[in-house]
This record gives sequence, structure tokens and C-alpha cells, in this order.
Amino acid sequence: MRLALLTIGLAVTACRGTLSEEPPIHLNPNMDFQDRYELQEENDFFKDRRAMRPQVVGTYAHGTVAADDVTHEHLRQGKVDGKFTDALPTGLSLSADFLNRGQARYQIFCTPCHGGAALGDGMVAQRGGLVVPNLLDQKPRSYTLGQIVNQMVVGSKQMPSYAAQVPPNDRWAIAAYVRALQFAGVAPEEQIPAEVKASLGGGAK
Repeated sequence: MRLALLTIGLAVTACRGTLSEEPPIHLNPNMDFQDRYELQEENDFFKDRRAMRPQVVGTYAHGTVAADDVTHEHLRQGKVDGKFTDALPTGLSLSADFLNRGQARYQIFCTPCHGGAALGDGMVAQRGGLVVPNLLDQKPRSYTLGQIVNQMVVGSKQMPSYAAQVPPNDRWAIAAYVRALQFAGVAPEEQIPAEVKASLGGGAK
């Protein structure tokens, strides 16, 4: 046993610092020899034959949107002239589809903590021992849509930022859906708009 260990140790020591004319061993060759295109190279897959693809319309490179841009402030911060607003940004409008989108995103990102009805009784609250705000309480109901959007961006107390997970338009959709839950939770049924009741499964009357 000692002889075997000594032999291995001598072999390892002998390999250190030595040069070899043999090609290196590639334990994972697909990482070293990847199929890729060089700059300005043609790609027959696309109709324009360009391997370098243009940016998708409406996207911005990180850091290129000016912080004082009006669209940036309203869409991404929930503010107009430095103040939180209930108005939807340009290009967004309240509709059944918009609320349905908000409901779908809410169920993915918000339900685990806040629960399906926004009562603060999601699985994280039940099993993790965390105190999660009831969004139907008076204080959350006083928030503007912009404040709800902003909290998704910056986070709040135990809630982390969801800016990386939820795109700006979806933040407003979620905020609108939360407002629908708040309204449906405290308002008389006759005051609930038909499109809100439809999005919550109550049907339009």
C-alpha cells in the first residue's frame, strides 16, 4: 500500500512543470469546440443572412434609458413628475386581457407569499413563519398603482425586488389585478365593474 502511494506521488510530481508536444486532453470537447458564428459572418438560417441579429423592437440595452426620461419614470418607477400615480403608462389600457395577464403573473410571483386572494396567507407565510401583509387592509388599499409597481421594483422589507423577473408592463398588469382584488374584497358587488368581475371568475352582468 505504501509503495503504491509512493509511486503515485512520484508520478504526479514528475508531471508538474513538464511540457508535452501532445495535444491537450479535452474532457468536455463540446465546451472547447462550440458551433458559433464570427462577427459579420453569414447565416443561411435567416432571410437576411445576417448572423448578427438586430435588437428586438422596444428593447433597450442596460443603462441606456435616461433616469430623467418621462417614459422611464412613469413605466418603470410608477411616477409622473416625481409623484406616484394611478394612471396607466402610455400604451397600456385597462381591459379583461390586461387583468387576465395580471392575474396569471400574480399567481406565479405573488401567490406564494400573499395568497390567491391577497390576504397574506400564501404557503411561504404558512410554512415559513413570515408575516406577509394583507393587501386588502386599509393601508395597502390606499396605495396608488404606481406605488405597487414601485414596490415590485425596489422591494419592501422582507420582499425582494422582482425587477429582474417581472417586465415593466407585467408589473402594471399585476398592480391592476391587485387593485381588482382589493376592490372586490371590500366593495359591494353592484359597484364592481363587469370586466373586473369577469377576470375574477364572477362573470359579467
